[in-house]
Amino acid sequence: MLLLGDAAKVLKDFNDNCISLTVTSPPYDKLRDYGGYSFDFETLAKELYRVTTEGGIVVWVIGDGTEDGEETGSSFRQALGFKDIGFKLHDTMIYSKKGFSKPARNRYHQTFEYMFILSKGRPKTFNPIMDKPNSCAGMLDKENYFRESNGSFSKRRRYNLIYRKYGMRYNVWIYDNAYAKGSPDKITSDHPATFPEQLAQDHIKSWSNEGDLILDPFAGSGTTLKAAQQLNRKWIGIEINPDYVQLAKKRLTPYVQQQRLEQFLPKFN
Repeated sequence: MLLLGDAAKVLKDFNDNCISLTVTSPPYDKLRDYGGYSFDFETLAKELYRVTTEGGIVVWVIGDGTEDGEETGSSFRQALGFKDIGFKLHDTMIYSKKGFSKPARNRYHQTFEYMFILSKGRPKTFNPIMDKPNSCAGMLDKENYFRESNGSFSKRRRYNLIYRKYGMRYNVWIYDNAYAKGSPDKITSDHPATFPEQLAQDHIKSWSNEGDLILDPFAGSGTTLKAAQQLNRKWIGIEINPDYVQLAKKRLTPYVQQQRLEQFLPKFN
């Protein structure tokens, strides 16, 4: 379902504990104007906490702009704001980009954003992506030295099995963010700030199961919604800008039954 309106207001009509996973990237620090729309972080954060299931996850992808020669720190403030209302900061992940849009002159080029993994209680689902090549593949695990909390070393076996070919990836995820690289859908270039489809797919695979309900309160061009559809999840997108709603609708049309795209709510005041 794709809904038109202010997410903080639209979510007030949702039941408690109904969303398994939110994957989103909010507007931040006026790096894009998004048609002049903005959002109330505190109100939205509280609504996200209310509608998230126990053990559910919010993936909050955000970076920082630069004002008066320094970074704003908005990302950290929002992460701490989520903690203040009850979310646990389960993991601080990095979305590392292969390129950058604006060269820096007095600092290193900015090529990453934070991906805060916020959980309501203990996460109920974790399906780790196992795609990191293991240099010890096929070898029997031997005794290794481990440093104890007092600084000393002890020798013990960690696993009594043969190393797998691939292990669990690290929490820094690298994606190609260049034009036309993040999605095969050329229409996404009509939105000023999209994240790669693979990023959305990887989080949906990691923190949810088939049939779970996925939310994107800043649906934009529909990246999270398309990924959820392709991974057999239910989904709800909310977008305040009617132009982006139409963009997402066009993008999703090849993948979704028409009646699901026609379920719009009127714009909320």
